[in-house]
Amino acid sequence: MAEAHQAVAFQFTVTPDGIDLRLSHEALRQIYLSGLHSWKKKFIRFKNGILTGVFPSSPTSWLVVVVGVTSVSMYTQVDPSFGLIEKINNALARTGYMTSQTRDIVSNVLFGTGVWVALTATMRYSLKKLLAYHGWMFEEHGKLSRSTRLWMGMVKLFSGRKPMLYSFQTSLPHLPVPAVKDTVKRYLESVRPLMDDEQFKRMEGLAKDFAVNLGPRLQWYLKLKSWWATNYVSDWWEEYIYLRGRGPIMVNSNYYAMDYLYVLPTTIQAARAGNAIHALLLYRRKLDREEIKPLMVNNTIPMCSYQYERMFNSSRIPGVETDTIQHIKDSKHMVVYHKGRYFKVWLYHDGRLLKPREIEQQMQRIIEDKSQPQPGEETLAALTAGDRVPWAKARKDYFGNGKNRQSLDAVEKAAFFVTLDDTEQGYNKEDPVTSLDKYAKSLLHGKCYDRWFDKTISFIVFKNGKMGMNCEHSWADAPIVGHLWEYVMATDKFDLGYEDDGHCKGEVNLSIPPPSRLQWEIQEENEDKIKLFKVASEKHQQMYRLAMTGGGIDRHLFCLYVVSKYLGVDSPFLKEVLSEPWRLSTSQTPQQQVHLFQLEKYPENVSSGGGFGPVADDGYGVSYIIVGENLINIHISSKFSSPETDSHRFGKHIRQAMLEIMGLFNITTNNCNKGKK
Repeated sequence: MAEAHQAVAFQFTVTPDGIDLRLSHEALRQIYLSGLHSWKKKFIRFKNGILTGVFPSSPTSWLVVVVGVTSVSMYTQVDPSFGLIEKINNALARTGYMTSQTRDIVSNVLFGTGVWVALTATMRYSLKKLLAYHGWMFEEHGKLSRSTRLWMGMVKLFSGRKPMLYSFQTSLPHLPVPAVKDTVKRYLESVRPLMDDEQFKRMEGLAKDFAVNLGPRLQWYLKLKSWWATNYVSDWWEEYIYLRGRGPIMVNSNYYAMDYLYVLPTTIQAARAGNAIHALLLYRRKLDREEIKPLMVNNTIPMCSYQYERMFNSSRIPGVETDTIQHIKDSKHMVVYHKGRYFKVWLYHDGRLLKPREIEQQMQRIIEDKSQPQPGEETLAALTAGDRVPWAKARKDYFGNGKNRQSLDAVEKAAFFVTLDDTEQGYNKEDPVTSLDKYAKSLLHGKCYDRWFDKTISFIVFKNGKMGMNCEHSWADAPIVGHLWEYVMATDKFDLGYEDDGHCKGEVNLSIPPPSRLQWEIQEENEDKIKLFKVASEKHQQMYRLAMTGGGIDRHLFCLYVVSKYLGVDSPFLKEVLSEPWRLSTSQTPQQQVHLFQLEKYPENVSSGGGFGPVADDGYGVSYIIVGENLINIHISSKFSSPETDSHRFGKHIRQAMLEIMGLFNITTNNCNKGKK
């Protein structure tokens, strides 16, 4: 309860003597530090906005230009403006608010500022034109032509001395739209080896027709978009290739990053998490301050930095028709998953980032927490692994308010997601293939419910200290995450390091409040499922009763088909229905004279029943016998020649389904018969 009291800045009690007001100095201090941190970030963003806005110039260059113009004009009596300063001075004089000396200074400052703005615009325009040149990319590596070397020198000249992460964004040229005929030609060249002469001739005809007729009309719209948008591809690619996909993003879209192959800096799970998470936070701070150097080819040609913007504090939000990416400017917490529980962990204390040893302490507290998952909590993240439409509907129906809304917000607005995995992974020289396969599969999908696949970054630390990441793909490509991951691994091992005993360096800080459990109220389905099961059971009973009383489907349709053949009439419907393969053929052999065996008294007299073969080459023959009230024997057959069927596998699935039905009705048993196969 201590942390709960600290979370309240003041308390008051009404007594007969009046109101007893008690201020919590620690809470007020944390409020002050939080506000200070917020204003620092705002100031840094404001400062960086100015620096990026005037790049490749700088505020210092403005001062140099203004002072230079003023000095030349006022002290050498030389007019560098060809009369423009005098005109500005006369205009100010008409206002009558300034002295002669003030007007002189203001006139020179205004003219100097104009000169500086013109120079800045010229430099930016020149840089944009220079970066539109792509000839350097087609020259042989290590053998640059004289013109390309001259071009690279000009790019460096106009690129400023210390560009920040987003300095080049407004100077980057628009993505050009290639000619339709060139794209069609390159397409035909690429598919020629994959097609025979007849196929290629057909495709060539279609391609040429497109290039002449429809292609130019569509091209006009793309060119119009390219004049308006910096990149005519990126927004559509993000939306239609990623966000509009309704299939699972796990495996199909998300990708992973591995740890060092041979090196393991520490085998202490919490310690590895402490260092690596601190490194993630250091990188995020550099990102917020735009201190990361832009990615540059040959240390000269800048690449677009747009994808860095949503690296942290972001999450993919499911929708029925399309997903969206939610990004917030700042997040002061992360969410940690361990053994089916979700924990919220604050990233700051006393207005500063948690130190590695303090993060290790928080992770160890989670590992040592013996509380059990709440109903439905353990597998909750499986929603992010499956199809997007069911997840979108479930999010709307069950996470719209209350505890679920608050906890989901905590996950989606976290800086990143962390999984303290309870398995050991990594390279094993005794079995390299299997060990790396397991490691990769764990990072790619885990148990399918222990990674939050919608988060831009799911950071994973295994029980033996190995680590990795699973990343959502729509917000950025792998090189952006690779840049982050290189920094994290290098900072973890070389800059932060570990004590001799494997723990993070530094001291434990017991004043930091422990992580808090996220609270969920997952509605029991254990009612919806029963209702649906009863509906399905009633439907099944209705169908077999109709069959027993002459209202079955297959026999009637079969006879209609026979009549059609007699009459020489072709029915596409009947032909389609009767041609469908019967891959699942089932039959019950009921025990009719139960009283003869007295199973309640002599259970060993149970019958095994009988079976039959499949009626389709890739199907199953399933015969079952209900023996008394407590036993069902099932016979399953399939052909070895079919690679698609497996009787033992099918039997396990049936058994699992029956166990789930038992669980649905809270039926328990000490011994479940596996059945006969």
